Amino acid sequence: MYCDYLVQILTARVYDVAQESPLETAANLSTRLNNKLLLKREDMQSVFSFKLRGAYNKMAQLPPNILSRGVIAASAGNHAQGVALAATHLNTNAIIIMPVTTPQLKVDAVKARGGEVVLHGETFDEAYKYARQLEEEKGLTFIHPFDDPYVIAGQGTIGMEILRQYQKPIHAIFVAIGGGGLISGIAAYVKRLRPEIKIIGVEPVDADAMSQSLKVGHRVRLPQVGLFADGVAVREVGEETFRLCQQYVDDIILVETDDTCAAIKDVFEDTRSIVEPAGALAIAGAKAYVEQKQIQGETLIAVACGANMNFDRLRFVAERAELGERREAIFAVTIPETPGSLRRFCDCLGKRNITEFNYRIAEEKEAHIFVGVQIKDRADAARILETFETQGLKSIDLTDDELTKLHLRHLVGGRSPLAHHELLYRFEFPERPGALMKFVASMSPNWNISLFHYRNNGADYGRIAVGIQVPPYEMAEWQAFLQSLGYRYWDESQNPAYKLFLA
Repeated sequence: MYCDYLVQILTARVYDVAQESPLETAANLSTRLNNKLLLKREDMQSVFSFKLRGAYNKMAQLPPNILSRGVIAASAGNHAQGVALAATHLNTNAIIIMPVTTPQLKVDAVKARGGEVVLHGETFDEAYKYARQLEEEKGLTFIHPFDDPYVIAGQGTIGMEILRQYQKPIHAIFVAIGGGGLISGIAAYVKRLRPEIKIIGVEPVDADAMSQSLKVGHRVRLPQVGLFADGVAVREVGEETFRLCQQYVDDIILVETDDTCAAIKDVFEDTRSIVEPAGALAIAGAKAYVEQKQIQGETLIAVACGANMNFDRLRFVAERAELGERREAIFAVTIPETPGSLRRFCDCLGKRNITEFNYRIAEEKEAHIFVGVQIKDRADAARILETFETQGLKSIDLTDDELTKLHLRHLVGGRSPLAHHELLYRFEFPERPGALMKFVASMSPNWNISLFHYRNNGADYGRIAVGIQVPPYEMAEWQAFLQSLGYRYWDESQNPAYKLFLA
């Protein structure tokens, strides 16, 4: 069915519940990037995200007799709050199906806005299927989070506001992509009126469904997605959103978790507001774009699309922001276990600030040092590495090693002569009461746990590193266990940092 999105966006009903969000200059970031960066502050909506625009527009278009029966949605986050608020404003009932893994904070937020919460399933996919089942059984209307023309048009009012608020030349608009509803609506409007403006999507490297789909020319369903930026953790983009992105989106930039954390810090330093990871994606993408294209003096706009941040997660964000800003580098350095070697090592670092230093005697002839160093940029890290090599000190740059950043920096000095046949794996598992113990209990009693590291980072998913002693003749059983577990995992047994400090 043909949809004229320009007309739909111009006539969308969103301002009963949404405000025209400010378009603000990020002064500090603009100076650092040598470009004018403007933030579209959708984090300032009453539900702290853009999602109420599309949800309300869809529901406001329903005939009264259908609306009165009630609506249903599946969501673990911002869409749920938007639907609940819209339903309350339109005097109808909303049932929100949320996975049982949803943090209580988000459940309470939906209830506070008038939604009836039903917890069902371990994942969003299971919640979604149950919602569609109840839709049929109860005669409700399903409010899709992104793949619906009215939802897309509601989000597209952001593009309408941007062009009204800033009428000078714009080089590019950066938009986070989950299912694609936000970028589709913005692009459909902007490209009709100002086709010279680039529309650039931003996705996490581990949740890049739209990027992969556009490359192959059809929708790709990811087997699993990273969950740090949970607001965009979508396995498959929408059919209509994919069509619109094929037509209107100029490019997609992928960013790492550390880059997202750095962008959260950047927004805080400019606005004193804290956006959620998905809300910081566009800013991270704009920074990466400037670095890649080496542009100067242009006007860039990034949509800060949400601020529903779990406070406990800020510890993880703070730890990783310095790495994302390229302000810290992590090295493993091997020095001779002889008098004066440590002094020679320190001379290599000069007057640089040390952020972390770990050492424990382990061998007679060599010592392995784990060190974090404040740097100016990645080139500075390369210079340090070169200095180590010039002085005959073997070194490894571990700045981008996930095992190191999540676990090993807290475990240095833990060698054991008893850890025979040790395998080292990283796992992610749903963060809810009892999940950690369930994981441990699921292992065979024949396998001894020789190393274990876990920290609660306030995220929806927990991360652990586990050393397990598995005899060679039981490797087939171990592989079967991994396949049956249902959690994401990484084999780190050959990781060089593990071999230096723990193996």
